[in-house]
Formats: sequence, structure tokens, C-alpha cells
Amino acid sequence: MYIFALLNKKVMRLEKALNDRYDERGDNHIGSAPETPLRDDAFVLSDEEKIKRIQASVKDILVTLGLDLTDDSLQGTPKRVAKMFVNEIFGGLHPDKKPTSSTFDNKYKYGEMLVEKNIVVYSTCEHHLLPIIGRAHVAYISNGTVVGLSKMNRIVDYYAKRPQVQERLNIQVVKELQRVLGTEDVACVIDAKHLCVNSRGIRDIESSTVTAEYGGKFKEESVRSEFLDYINLDTEF
Repeated sequence: MYIFALLNKKVMRLEKALNDRYDERGDNHIGSAPETPLRDDAFVLSDEEKIKRIQASVKDILVTLGLDLTDDSLQGTPKRVAKMFVNEIFGGLHPDKKPTSSTFDNKYKYGEMLVEKNIVVYSTCEHHLLPIIGRAHVAYISNGTVVGLSKMNRIVDYYAKRPQVQERLNIQVVKELQRVLGTEDVACVIDAKHLCVNSRGIRDIESSTVTAEYGGKFKEESVRSEFLDYINLDTEF
């Protein structure tokens, strides 16, 4: 009995150490990889099956918190949350929802950078599943092809609709546009508020996080400075 009790204490200490490590990792805003960590069987279940499973899990959470789900206001919450997770805020996990990005020949020979600024970002922090809200500014320099303006917004929106780390979002947007346009000359700057910082923990409602990813010519100081100058232009209409 003494040996089992000793082993149990060691296991509990190990679990506590791991939990403390994970809590610290999340509070320090540390990401693990440039790609969203997905299991190989991530899309075996249909969306309908995922909604049913998530609905049951959300119900269990709310009941555990002590809420009365027979109340008119709460009884539909588990299904609403499950549908929101699958169809909306985490819809960018599914490759079938990835936007198609048609390109066109740059027939007018526009050789300067093109900047799409103030793209609205609605994402979710993968550490606490709380909102990330901000703006993305995306630019590229054509090497012979151009992409429709709205596609840049749609690419940002697609990668934002998943559990995210802001730095990863920058990288994913840049890599996708590099692939679509066939050029390394792509940049993305994001300025966003993280509710895991603003509404919990330190509860600093004023701070925001700025991250950037620069490719190709945007690594040159002069080109990067020009891009940042465009971002700072007053564009109120």
C-alpha cells in the first residue's frame, strides 16, 4: 500500500508540473509550429458528427459549472456553440473551405507593390480559446501575375478561422499568397488584441500585439519601410 501511495504522489507531482508548464506556455504566447497542428484523422468525422459530439461536451461543461440547462435561455446553448465551432469560428480548419484564388496576367505591367490594408481579423487564441480581434495589412509585388483583391481578404479570413497563434497566422497568409502568386515578394503585418490578455490574467485592456512576416524583397529595409508607410497612411473616407 505504501508503494502505491508513493507512486500516486509522484504521478500527481508530475501531472502538476506538466500542467504548470502548459499554463506558463500559454500565458507566454508560445507557438509550436508554423502549421496548424492537426491529427491525421482530423476530417474522418462529418461536420454533423462533430457538431453532435461537441454539443454533448459543451452540455457536460455547463452542467459541471452548475448551470440549469432546462432554462429557456440555456437549453439551446450546447448546440449553438457546437454549430459555431464547426461552421464558423473554426471553419478554417477544413481544407474544403479554403478559398480558390484565381490569378491573372499583369497586362498593365504594374510594377510597384500592391497593399491591401485594414483587413479585419477575427480569430481564436489556441491557448485559451478566447477571441483575437484586429487588422491585417497584406502586400505583394507582382512578378507577372496578380490576384483579385477580395482573395487577399478571404485568405486572411480562412486562416484566421481556426485556433491560432498570431505569428503563425502571419506565416500562413504569406506562404499561401507566395504559392498563389508564384513569388516570394509578399508581406503581412497584423495588429490585434488578444482577449486572453485583455479579459483574463493581467487583464490589460489597452495592449495589442503586432507581428510581421516578410518575404523576398520585403526583407530589404527600403521596401519594408515603403510598405509600413502605406500602412500608416490616413485612409478615412
